[in-house]
Amino acid sequence: MYFLIALAATSALLAAPALATEQRLEEVVVTAELRDTSLLSQPGSTSVISAQQIQQRAAQHLEGILNLAPNVNYSGGTSRARFFQMRGIGERSQFQEPLNPSIGLVIDGIDFSGLGGAGTLFDVEQVEVLRGPQGTLHGANALAGLINIRTGQPEAAPQLRVEGSVADYNSYSAGVVATGPLIDEQLLYRLSVNQFNSDGFITNDYLGKDDTNNQDETTVRGKLRWLPGAADRIDLTLLYLDINNGYDAFSLDNTRHTLSDQPGQDDQQSTAVGLEWQREGNALVLETSISAAYTDTDYSFDEDWSYVGIAPGWEYSSQDRYQRDRDSYSATVRLLSTEQTRLFADSTDWVAGIYYLGEQEQLRRRYTYLETDFTSRYDTDTYALFGQLDTGLSERLTLITGLRLERRYTDYRDSNAVDSKPDKDLWGGRLALEYQLDDQRMLYGEISRGYRANGVNAGILASMETTDDPDILDQLQGLQQFDEESLVNYELGFKARLLEDRLGTRLALFYMDRHDQQVKDSLVIERPDSSTAFIDYNTNAAEGNNYGLELEVDWLATGRMRLYSNIGLLQTEFDEYVNADGEDLSGRDQAQAPHYQYALGMHYDIGAGFYGRVDAEGRDSFYFSDRHNVKSPSYDLLNLRLGYTATNWSLALWVRNVTDEDYYVRGFGSFGNDPRKEYVVEPYYQYGEPRLWGMSASYTF
Repeated sequence: MYFLIALAATSALLAAPALATEQRLEEVVVTAELRDTSLLSQPGSTSVISAQQIQQRAAQHLEGILNLAPNVNYSGGTSRARFFQMRGIGERSQFQEPLNPSIGLVIDGIDFSGLGGAGTLFDVEQVEVLRGPQGTLHGANALAGLINIRTGQPEAAPQLRVEGSVADYNSYSAGVVATGPLIDEQLLYRLSVNQFNSDGFITNDYLGKDDTNNQDETTVRGKLRWLPGAADRIDLTLLYLDINNGYDAFSLDNTRHTLSDQPGQDDQQSTAVGLEWQREGNALVLETSISAAYTDTDYSFDEDWSYVGIAPGWEYSSQDRYQRDRDSYSATVRLLSTEQTRLFADSTDWVAGIYYLGEQEQLRRRYTYLETDFTSRYDTDTYALFGQLDTGLSERLTLITGLRLERRYTDYRDSNAVDSKPDKDLWGGRLALEYQLDDQRMLYGEISRGYRANGVNAGILASMETTDDPDILDQLQGLQQFDEESLVNYELGFKARLLEDRLGTRLALFYMDRHDQQVKDSLVIERPDSSTAFIDYNTNAAEGNNYGLELEVDWLATGRMRLYSNIGLLQTEFDEYVNADGEDLSGRDQAQAPHYQYALGMHYDIGAGFYGRVDAEGRDSFYFSDRHNVKSPSYDLLNLRLGYTATNWSLALWVRNVTDEDYYVRGFGSFGNDPRKEYVVEPYYQYGEPRLWGMSASYTF
């Protein structure tokens, strides 16, 4: 419905007279590539979300902006979106098992893949969403794509900015950014601090509280930029995250009113440091980066979603808690050619590099039905060589070839005496042709290969304690490990800036062929007290394919009006797959893969500093999981913003989800959890954000 409303509104506004203007679309540079590349000349499907777009959506976290990128989804099951999906590929949850992410997340060059809670958006310069395998760029953590967050950089001109907002559900944020020189023209700094709080939109009727799903998030970033000479730049980045959120999301009645007597938590504390050195010589450019990140997460939930006494004789009481400590260390060295060191008769630019990533993850699981805590340690060491050639075949035609060779060593041990070392050699790459029709239009074709590492199903043996059924035990014995997955992406695209740089458009057609597809599955086992136990594991489906279209348009229609839109069309299916319950899902859509997604919007300068913005977005229905048939209904959301901008201050009123649409970010099926109904099987849903109104302000000194 809102799709049609937005189209009608757009048509009406287009009738407004155009004003004489010299406005042009700004140049956008993608920094996540091996070389900084203009978005117009980059072969591949990429969305870049600017600081202005983040601010005007009043977005605190990645889930608030990802609808601006086509064929991108996210899943709940936590207080904030932790897992993301691109073109129908990506994880939805993590419990006992180690995780090999399909979507990479990099913040200022520091790898936070699998830790989406780190994606807070205060003082973020831009978010780059690269769809399709990034095998050359990022290796095993980017099978389906990469999210690259670039935060604000130190500036030579002194500046102090304060921002704040208040919103419904006792929500507020306060932040400050300071930047400037410590030593003129040599040493620059930037410091940003933000605090966000909200009671959340869940009411716990049993405890009589409206803040059991609260958010309490602190983000601190510090940066130093040292310019010791004309050829050198050294950047130091420090990051501190303190996230103390509640988790009380599921209701037996499928409402926003819960009955949990032991609400869970979703905490993350991260400390990270990154150091980058760039030297620009006449013959070569040297780029070196090292980073370290230390993250503790604490995730728990009330498994029964109720309280003792709700249904005597039928009820059970259980809490599940996962405490993880993850330390990661990375180092990259890259050499980039200059005009003096091009290859093959001065026709070819090149990049070559080496990469290392070491991760150590320790888990402690505290679970009602385990006699003792389950503990595990999962260590990985990844070494990679990578390179890329950009060869000019003619004045307009460029051939791009990239290759990455990766060796991954793993060591898994747990308290069930499991000791596994599933090491592997992996490879990815790309082959692309780029044809410049003219300075403003480009066609490209690309074949790229991505991969996702093999691994261990950590919870299998631990879960065997919950059953003595010999058939189930035999089945579990063969599921202790799973194989790597590979994906080949075929893509055709067109990019252009038209109408004297006032209209930008990007179109991509893609077909993704998945082999040994990793699928999250689970067995549901009935306990003696009639409750259900879940045995989660990863397995490999035979094959699958994902194909579709992505279109993005940005148009400065008049001197006052900017229109923007994107649409993603997607078809996915399993070629062959039988799940743990024996159900044949061959030919069925894959999870988290709506057939369409859209976002339409308009920004209109009313005059005298006032502006208005309207956004409509939505998506088709989709399956929540590959192990059951519960679906999210299709939904449409409408957002409004009215603001005023002066020389050094701004004020805005905004409403998200204007019509208070009910939509879901997570769903379960194939089991019952309500003792009042004697555990009859039914679906359960986690709600997305209801209507939320607020006010934001900023002042720059």
